[in-house]
Amino acid sequence: MIETPRLLLRLWRDEDREPFYAMSQSPAVMAHLGGPASDEEADAGIARVRACYERYGHCFWAVERKADGTFLGFCGLKVAIDPGTPIEGEVEAGWRFREDVWGQGYAREAATASFEWGWANLDASRIVAITVPANTKSWGLMERLGMRRRPELDFGHPNFAPDHPLHWHMVYAIDRTCRT
Repeated sequence: MIETPRLLLRLWRDEDREPFYAMSQSPAVMAHLGGPASDEEADAGIARVRACYERYGHCFWAVERKADGTFLGFCGLKVAIDPGTPIEGEVEAGWRFREDVWGQGYAREAATASFEWGWANLDASRIVAITVPANTKSWGLMERLGMRRRPELDFGHPNFAPDHPLHWHMVYAIDRTCRT
């Protein structure tokens, strides 16, 4: 679907399940996402991604390394669906990569390509992204992508209790007119 110098961002395949299960069970990968997920929870995530694609024509695409066809994680754009949040209905960027490929620029390369695809194909005035304050790598990438913190949009995530360490979410955004 989307090609970069090193990556393919594409629709999910059945053979992506096993490496996605492994990634979803990694304590490091899932540290800021509620902890390791079961295979059933990972399957539900894949089903949500596929449903997003069917409904909107875009999603968090599977990311494959072109050199060897290896599944590295996912990255892309979805419609934010968490009811009652200030970003509900907005185009939301997201990414998750295997721990063994962190620090190699794959997330930035895939996110940049996703943004370019979004500006070319969607009528969104901005793209948002969310993370928790403790996930410095994620919000650091958001800043490197040209996104800016929007503290007036920060919110308590409805999937976590108010006293849970992952309850509070920060919002970053990039406007169509400010993109780099």
